[in-house]
Amino acid sequence: MRFTQVLCGTASAVVLAGLGAASAAQAQQAASDVQTVDSIVVTAQKREQNLQDVPVVVTAVGAKLLQDTGVKDIKDLTILTPGLTVTSTSSEASTTARVRGVGTVGDNPGLESSVGVVIDGVYRPRNGVGFGDLGEMERIEVLKGPQGTLFGKNTSAGVINVVTKQPEFNFGANGELTFGNYNAKGVALSVTGPLAGDKLAGRLYVAGRKRDGFNDVVTGQGPSKRDQDADSNFYTVRGQLLFIPDDKATFRVIGDYTKRNENCCGAVQIRTGPTAGILALVSGQATPVATTANPYARIAYSNRGAPATITDKGVSLQGDIELPIGTLTSVSAIRQWRTDNGQDSDFSLADLAYRNKDGTNYSKFTTYSQELRLAGKTDKFDWMVGTFLADERLENRTNFLYGNDYEQYLGRLLSRSAANPAGIANFIALLLNRAPNTSFPAGQGIYDRYDQRARSIALFTNDTWHVTDAFEITGGLRYTSEDKKLNTYQTNSDGGVGCGTALSPAGQARIAGIVGAANAGVVIGNLCLPWANPLFNGRGTVQTRTEKEWSGTIKASYRISPEVFTYASYARGYKGGGYNLDRTQSSNGLPSGAAGVAPIYDTSFPGEFVDSYEIGLKNTLFHRTVLFNVSGFYQKFTDFQLNTFLGTSFVVRSIPEVTSKGVDADFLWFTPIHGLTVQSGFTYADTKYGKQPIPNDPGNALALLPGSNLSLAPKYSASGSLTYETPVGDNLKARFNIGAKYSSSYNTGSDLFPPKMQKAYTVVNGRIGLGSADDHWTVELWAQNLFNEKYMQVAFNGTLQGSSGLSATQNTYNPALDTITYDAFLGAPRTYGVTLRSKF
Repeated sequence: MRFTQVLCGTASAVVLAGLGAASAAQAQQAASDVQTVDSIVVTAQKREQNLQDVPVVVTAVGAKLLQDTGVKDIKDLTILTPGLTVTSTSSEASTTARVRGVGTVGDNPGLESSVGVVIDGVYRPRNGVGFGDLGEMERIEVLKGPQGTLFGKNTSAGVINVVTKQPEFNFGANGELTFGNYNAKGVALSVTGPLAGDKLAGRLYVAGRKRDGFNDVVTGQGPSKRDQDADSNFYTVRGQLLFIPDDKATFRVIGDYTKRNENCCGAVQIRTGPTAGILALVSGQATPVATTANPYARIAYSNRGAPATITDKGVSLQGDIELPIGTLTSVSAIRQWRTDNGQDSDFSLADLAYRNKDGTNYSKFTTYSQELRLAGKTDKFDWMVGTFLADERLENRTNFLYGNDYEQYLGRLLSRSAANPAGIANFIALLLNRAPNTSFPAGQGIYDRYDQRARSIALFTNDTWHVTDAFEITGGLRYTSEDKKLNTYQTNSDGGVGCGTALSPAGQARIAGIVGAANAGVVIGNLCLPWANPLFNGRGTVQTRTEKEWSGTIKASYRISPEVFTYASYARGYKGGGYNLDRTQSSNGLPSGAAGVAPIYDTSFPGEFVDSYEIGLKNTLFHRTVLFNVSGFYQKFTDFQLNTFLGTSFVVRSIPEVTSKGVDADFLWFTPIHGLTVQSGFTYADTKYGKQPIPNDPGNALALLPGSNLSLAPKYSASGSLTYETPVGDNLKARFNIGAKYSSSYNTGSDLFPPKMQKAYTVVNGRIGLGSADDHWTVELWAQNLFNEKYMQVAFNGTLQGSSGLSATQNTYNPALDTITYDAFLGAPRTYGVTLRSKF
């Protein structure tokens, strides 16, 4: 309990966790009836330390404020954390977190995350694994900047650390009922208490939530009849045991299971291009996409649905044992996570291409992990040594199938580009001298398998030397060794007959004779897109890589006075390399090759590194009623891993340089008005690509990146929360909270095409509660996105729906040449409702 009852963080921890029931500041208030900022024990460096003595920047959100602002998952957390952006794309499993503008696009499971997610000491392999109802939380901590020394290799941008409530030895029970718009319903029950005297306690939490979709869906001729999308439907169970055999040892066992059956995510048009006419022609639907894009009408066009089933389950054991030389901590875990998805890949009523949810389109992670730490202290030194071992097995199965309209649609595109009559019903049949709808038969396509195993071992230490009572030096070092092996097997269920015919000598001659030699290459290239290419059919490969890397940190801190603490730090962060899990091709089978049809054998990409410099100042002012902390940072990333969709496949590019520089600030004021607390935070982060050309980008798809701000990287972000609690008569109390998050404008697409810009916006949440003074019952009225702010999560190019206005020679964008239909996944609209709580 001594490890799990403390708050973890820096000044930001007090800013937010100070509003929670567990803070030492509130304990002091109970004694003196005056709220102040006081010393809080923290574990930001995985050992107990005084808050104001820790040279680390963390934003920690306490349980009460999480409840007040409606935070149930890491995406909700953004409203309380400046500098944090969390988005989802093709499914909620493809969730990506970014800190200070840096993160990893989540659509490709081969990429690990720049922002790590840790839940109760257990690392989760991808951000999407941490998306879901997190249950009863003690706090959530957002550690900004590289945290590789203590949290591992895949934390080059930061860590989201979730700490749930542990069992208690006093009986307690909680119940919650929620009703809201979009036909939302939710129930949660929790019970805790002793199971065997003062030695064993337990906690059980169960919850289920259901909500209609945010988007209306036009399905046309189907086959899907699902008329809503972006709904919610899941349940979760979480059980814990806390065993304290004596005053020298503590053991905590956690088991959890969550299942989601939802429909996510359909996309809406943010701009409709000229290919809409061809979509209408081949589908027989007058409006296969929005005639005039009106994204916030929230109408999606999709003849095939986007069903998703996600299961997440695991068991962990943490033990803390006091030894004569220090405290030994062990965290062991086994986890499994799987997502099965279907998708209308063209997001229109035309039946072009889709992914089928039939057990052949899923990602599955099975992870075993073990961490051991031994920590102790002397008069002059606080020391820690540890080791971490992990075995991760990834199964990725993917299908991508032709729809009924694919062949005719592609043919009409090619006939128009080849200056041939667009009225030819099936131009591809003419080009290949085949019967109609046999070159790309409906229901056929790719079935690819990727099996990756990653085994890693790390040794680390983190130590502090108390040079004087005021001056300290902290040093940390981590050595990581990892082996990865990827087995790939790719197939085309129709053998790639259309492309194979086009590549044959007779086929090439026939195509050149119809469209001319100058256009033949373009036509053949479009007939041989990666999913149609028979050179992948029956292709099996084995790739292996080994990495051995050092990461670490050095910090110097000086307490100027009891109220003022300053520090400077340097950290070296590291994110592991890996493999792209998608088909890619070029002219010569190399990543640097020009456009072509030769499969690229080597799909690996190197590790990502960051050098981070930071200075900070922590201040406790005005008789400890005001806290103001500020830090400045500069981060330089090399070989930054960028996952981007090129219209036909996902590719990973290693960007030579990314820099992020700016300021973080936190403010807390316990006002003279009893019960009124004001909290705010601000981040300025100028996060840019280097000016070097992007390597291995022969088509110049990423020509706009050099010197530009990263996607989903607002330069300015600010959050604020005002909480007021007051008695009402002798037996009641009221609680009010309003929270807001502002983000300046940013581009939502990894290629930075201008139509994907999101203007500045502000999201506001609010909650009003009235209940008994002893919390036996409470009624709360709440609203998320109170003013129904309209914003995009991610915008992207519609599949095969136009070409960009990029100049391959001048690396400039000409909007007059841009014919793309752009789609987007939207942020949540306004939701509101009532929650009834009971506590025993």
